[in-house]
Amino acid sequence: MGNKSLDFDDFVIEPVSGAITQGARVTAMAAGQDPLGPLAKLRGTWKGSGFNQIWRPFNLQVQPPQDRFLELNETQETLQFVEIEGDIPNRGLLQVDINLHGLTYPQRINDVNVLTNGKPTGIHIEPGIWIRIPATSNPQDPETVARLANIPHGTSLVSQGTAKAGTLPLTFPSVDITPFFIGQPGNLVHFPETKLNTATNFRTPAHDIPHVTQQMVDNPNIVLAAGIAGKTIKSITQLTISTIDLNPPASGGGTSNIAFLSGAGGGPNAQSAQMDATFWISDFVDAHGKSGQLLQYSQRVLLNFNTLSWPHVSVATLVKEHT
Repeated sequence: MGNKSLDFDDFVIEPVSGAITQGARVTAMAAGQDPLGPLAKLRGTWKGSGFNQIWRPFNLQVQPPQDRFLELNETQETLQFVEIEGDIPNRGLLQVDINLHGLTYPQRINDVNVLTNGKPTGIHIEPGIWIRIPATSNPQDPETVARLANIPHGTSLVSQGTAKAGTLPLTFPSVDITPFFIGQPGNLVHFPETKLNTATNFRTPAHDIPHVTQQMVDNPNIVLAAGIAGKTIKSITQLTISTIDLNPPASGGGTSNIAFLSGAGGGPNAQSAQMDATFWISDFVDAHGKSGQLLQYSQRVLLNFNTLSWPHVSVATLVKEHT
């Protein structure tokens, strides 16, 4: 047959048989509605910068023995969203079929200060899908959104939640990377690596994080606040998702890890136990009267090892590219 590259430009999902509800996308478009609903503004390519903090497990057999290393990264990022054409039919036993609509995305993140062959070093790549889910009767959920993601370290996740849109106040609640005993979020355990003025071999070297401040380590979300400085926010779409049930709704979700991460006997090597994230899509006007769109997010992943949950926090401010 020979080699032939795959072309997905004309790929459209269509129900092949037995569908009760069909043509939802066509119906929505005819009514002047976007089938992606609150996810519609994600379409396109976004680029920008951010800040990443992660507690990495450190092998206890290394001398001196230490169970942790705090990695800090100043990042640059590209996120590209492409709509999935057509209706995605989900067959129902306890209620009638529903149609989902969504977008695929690749996410690429580099450390801007650590160079490989003269270029920023890649630290994360993530293929995934966002989907819009209509209101359902079984379970009795309102309309929701979900993110399906695959992490190359060996974790897959499904996170579901809600979307709000309008002239919302754009505020970023504080987020903390202090570890705590598993299942006891109020039982914090403080470590010296979070204090930048404390010398340690178990934190990213200062020359690799020239612009990181103590305030950023204490609350990474201040990076998001800096991202909207000098801009007038006109409207916001806020997406709030989690791998655990949010109430409301009684949503789905969860994480799955390869065997190495889950470990055996003495406990996990580094198990991704939970992910919570908020994405803000905002329309803005800058000080020069120029309009644009921002995509900002704050994401926390709990990595479980050595009896503790270690918060891994990533934040970024991305600007939509004009096509």
